[in-house]
Amino acid sequence: MSDSEAVTRQDQRVAVLLGTKDGAAFIDEQLSSLLAQSWPAIDLWVSDDGSADGTRSIVEAWRPRWDKGSLTLVDGPRKGFAANFRSMIVDPRIDADYYAFCDQDDIWEADRLESAIRWMEALDAEMPLLFCSRTATISETGVPAGHSPLFRRPPSFRNALVQSIAGGNTMLLNRAARMLLAKASARAEFVSHDWWAYLIITAAGGKVRYEPRPLVRYRQHGANLVGANVSWKARLSRLGRLFQGQFATWTDSNLTGLAANRDLLTREAALCLRLFIRARKGNVFRRFSLLSKSGVYRQTLMGTLGLYLAFLWRRI
Repeated sequence: MSDSEAVTRQDQRVAVLLGTKDGAAFIDEQLSSLLAQSWPAIDLWVSDDGSADGTRSIVEAWRPRWDKGSLTLVDGPRKGFAANFRSMIVDPRIDADYYAFCDQDDIWEADRLESAIRWMEALDAEMPLLFCSRTATISETGVPAGHSPLFRRPPSFRNALVQSIAGGNTMLLNRAARMLLAKASARAEFVSHDWWAYLIITAAGGKVRYEPRPLVRYRQHGANLVGANVSWKARLSRLGRLFQGQFATWTDSNLTGLAANRDLLTREAALCLRLFIRARKGNVFRRFSLLSKSGVYRQTLMGTLGLYLAFLWRRI
């Protein structure tokens, strides 16, 4: 590494936004993986959402060991994980060149941050940029248990309307993307920060990179709020929620948020959104016609087939 490269790495700071709630069992291993990151300049922001175990004490004990930057522990809003991440997204005190979401029980590969930053460095910094990746799943004790689906179709707003392709624990945003997301999040609440980020950044004409190499080991255990989509059983469970109407409720929330931010949408995204909204309300033939015209898609053939069936039965 040249001297100029070393200076750049020290100057370009990453703010890691870590949401916690009763995470004492695994958070020490997660923090160890953050400290082992190849990127040297990391400010850690921990928003604790009312832990009743030793989570806060563990975080505090890390202060003298955290030599990559600052470590700040704040109180979360105590309204659930989405509101906790939203509070950090809109917090004006958090200032950096890049922003990464972080869960309390995962393990990051050493180049999780650097891989994303290297991709962004070759692009226009004024454009909102979002990097995300596939995950490797591990059991509660750390045993490998599979991988999240490998998606091959390009990320886009037409996909984001009906699918979240990556977990927030894999995401990195540049400053332009964070400013955009903060503006949108100040106007609306959301179901999940990762899906919301994918929606807003693509809606506004930003660029998204989906990395097929897993850069995060996602720990699957009983306390997970959202399970990993790594087995046929898990995928069938998600399909069941689709036909039960849960996705329709989530879509309603996303559309409400987009309506509050319509001025941020590109013309192409606005047209797609109008067709999609109309498709949800028409008769069966009109629904299919408008859905096809909107260009909305899921990442797999079976997923897109499920989408059309859900539209047939008004479940999305």
